[in-house]
Amino acid sequence: MTTVAARFRTAVENRDLAALEALFTDDIRLYSPVKFRPFEGKPAVMGLFAVLLRTFEDFRYVGDFAGSSQTSVDDTTAPSSVLLFRATVNGKQIHGIDLLHHDEDATQNGRIKEITVMVRPQSAVQALGEAVLAGLVADGLVPTPADR
Repeated sequence: MTTVAARFRTAVENRDLAALEALFTDDIRLYSPVKFRPFEGKPAVMGLFAVLLRTFEDFRYVGDFAGSSQTSVDDTTAPSSVLLFRATVNGKQIHGIDLLHHDEDATQNGRIKEITVMVRPQSAVQALGEAVLAGLVADGLVPTPADR
């Protein structure tokens, strides 16, 4: 496991939002299975993580892989890590991965510039989407569905 992935894993497992924030570039993007457009920028991604960390039950990482892959924004190849996880949301078992694209810029000190999250099965994606939307609304990060 890369150092960046290990730091991310520790921060998530400890529900340490400050450690997560220190790992992300200012222009981080997070591609979610429950939203077509990415969450963009540190404030949006941190708001999402605040919701996720209290939404997932019995969250645990169960594996990891390291390599490289293309980013979504500019198709450049970047060092990457994949962390496999299991969790429960509203009684639904979730299997998923966090694909982390590392920033190669030495001034960024090994931070994360892009995250792609994939979740299965479809019923878990639906349960996660409903729970995340409720959390984002509760935190005032998105308008209520009636206000849209």
